[in-house]
Amino acid sequence: MKSKTLILSTIFALASFSSIVLAYDPRPLQDFCVADLISTVRINGLPCLDPATVRADDFFFSGLAQAGNTSNPAGAAVTPVGVSQIPGLNTLGLAIARLDYEAGGFFPPHYHPRGSEIHTVLEGSMEVGFVTSAPGFKFYSKVLEKGDVFVVPVGLVHYQRNVGAGKTVSIATFNSQNPGNSVIPNALFGSNPDIDSDYLAKSFALDKETVERLQAVF
Repeated sequence: MKSKTLILSTIFALASFSSIVLAYDPRPLQDFCVADLISTVRINGLPCLDPATVRADDFFFSGLAQAGNTSNPAGAAVTPVGVSQIPGLNTLGLAIARLDYEAGGFFPPHYHPRGSEIHTVLEGSMEVGFVTSAPGFKFYSKVLEKGDVFVVPVGLVHYQRNVGAGKTVSIATFNSQNPGNSVIPNALFGSNPDIDSDYLAKSFALDKETVERLQAVF
């Protein structure tokens, strides 16, 4: 009886711990909560407009047919579609983006702390890969062609790059209205203020001069 009680207590403790560490967008408590984008109220999300003032355009966005500006060092661009573009997405736990890549274009290693991501290729050819967390650090990657789909689990470091001869276009879908985006090189070498260069040099097995040069770039 004691062992059974111990097992049940352990299961309860683990379940309680899981409920603390896992964080997802809340389920809506009404048909919709169109975001009030000019409100100064600060909550976990955005406050709702009076439903009587809501229009069909609050659930609409036109612009994904237009390519993003890829004239940058990465040769890639993001056209986001979140609550700022569609206020009706507020509280629904969804966001999407159009991703454009020039030949050789890429998105550097990054992660989304609050959302898993589904990539769907519309045109061209792209490689996507992610690395699992410790202790395995297992690397999964796939080259996607038009119509292919690949899933990146929430919180894992991943990247995308165009491996075709021409332009590539994909759609990224997230199960969060604000998945977040932490770009590893920018976060570590472009922080404000700078992270101590001696510490970064030891962490990455680099010399201090290289680290300081990277900090100057980012």
